[in-house]
Amino acid sequence: MATPPHRPALRGRPAPARGGPAGPAQSGTGRTAERGHALAFWLFTGPFLAGLLVFVYLPIGWSLWLSLFEARSTVTPTEFVGLDNYLTMLSDGDFVRSLGTFTVFALFAVPLTFALSLGLALLVHRIRFMRAFFRSAFFLPTACSYVAASLVWKMSIFNGVRFGLANTVLGWLGVDSVAWLASPDPPWYWLVIVTVRLWLQSGFYMILFLAALQNIPRVLYEAAAIDGARPGWQTFRYITLPQLRTTSSAVILLLLIAAYQAFDEFYNLLDKATWGRPPLVYLYNLALGENQDYGLGSAGALLLALLICLVTLLQGRFLGFGREKDA
Repeated sequence: MATPPHRPALRGRPAPARGGPAGPAQSGTGRTAERGHALAFWLFTGPFLAGLLVFVYLPIGWSLWLSLFEARSTVTPTEFVGLDNYLTMLSDGDFVRSLGTFTVFALFAVPLTFALSLGLALLVHRIRFMRAFFRSAFFLPTACSYVAASLVWKMSIFNGVRFGLANTVLGWLGVDSVAWLASPDPPWYWLVIVTVRLWLQSGFYMILFLAALQNIPRVLYEAAAIDGARPGWQTFRYITLPQLRTTSSAVILLLLIAAYQAFDEFYNLLDKATWGRPPLVYLYNLALGENQDYGLGSAGALLLALLICLVTLLQGRFLGFGREKDA
């Protein structure tokens, strides 16, 4: 009997694995990898999500519940009042004046912080030596506590006595000492509050602008130079500033939200003054002061949150924040 001819192995066709087909084994390995990725995801995000639920969303829900009740010196109210707390806060002159205080504070703090942060970013971006040192030096105040910085400003720089730093400098110029935080007339306290906010926040927003400046293509400046544009104001106005539009919108948005949330510097610099109180300081005194009216305080806090959301949406609509760049 003749032996069958030898068949050469077909190239490109893998030999079947021993012990069964390859499909089920690979499928089981893929499911195991997916379970591992899911487990790693929940291990990393689980604590954050739990903290967000316990310390953010549950307090917001409880505040909404309290705002509908008469809650004086208790967090377990029984008398339902509906929207009366909201109407009371909207007709409260002190609350409305606190919003006016925020408006004045925002008019000073937002444009000054924006300009100073952008100027520092341009300076650090153009500098050719010790760049890392200047970045760190300008960013370092961001790590400082608002309470500590406010106390330094109050007790050392603008303490109101003639031996304070600010009054010492004025003495060298032949100017009398100034009581910076003593009274609202003249309102010298704005200088103290705005300068401490500038010192604390400018470094953070400088980093945002610096990252955006590094992403601007150099070819744009080279093309402008070929077209005859002079370096300086022309290139800044027609190239740098338009390229920073998205970052500028985000910075203004963050500055406005931070202005609405101003608390530490006002509370620590002005103590228990009845003037110069932003919304959070007024709501803090209302809810945790002598009356401890948690119902009105919760209603005011939710009104402030709605106002921040409204301003954020209007600003995003006006500045085009979040839109895709034009082709």
